[in-house]
Amino acid sequence: MKTKNLVLMALLIGIGTALYLVMPPIPIGGGIKPDMMLTMMFVGIILFPNVRDAFILSVVTGVLSGLFSSIPGSLIPNIIDKFVTGFVFLLILYVVNKFAKNIVVYAILIGLGTLLSGTVFLSMLLLLVGDMPAAFGIMFATGVIPATIANIVAFCIIYPILTSLLKRSKFETSITQA
Repeated sequence: MKTKNLVLMALLIGIGTALYLVMPPIPIGGGIKPDMMLTMMFVGIILFPNVRDAFILSVVTGVLSGLFSSIPGSLIPNIIDKFVTGFVFLLILYVVNKFAKNIVVYAILIGLGTLLSGTVFLSMLLLLVGDMPAAFGIMFATGVIPATIANIVAFCIIYPILTSLLKRSKFETSITQA
């Protein structure tokens, strides 16, 4: 693993954490926040599509997301959620990259990944914690759906900027090697 790639992954996770911290919780959904950290995790997996980097990105994102979550008892559900979502996203990315590598396909994957992440997170929260501040359906509708839209929009803004910067740099990513 090259240090500069590790630094880029750390920057992506740091930006995602900052976005996550400034995002206010939605009061209707029991305090659930749209998880902008997922966007950066997905971008990192798109840039570095291998098991080792997906593992690092998923675990670090899960721990940070759990530590800064506004929902009590959500550390373990966040770690499980990001781990499962990261590897499912990587698996789907392997399949899809053989057919199409463009922003539209990636945006659809980001949306599907966010829906998967929200479902796994809320399911694990219900299973491990038990009593949630609001019902599963309310939290899904008020937290996961807005997060899906926000993540797709954020990705469509961030990804073109990042690709143009990476093409001029000496980073070895899936974008610069394509």
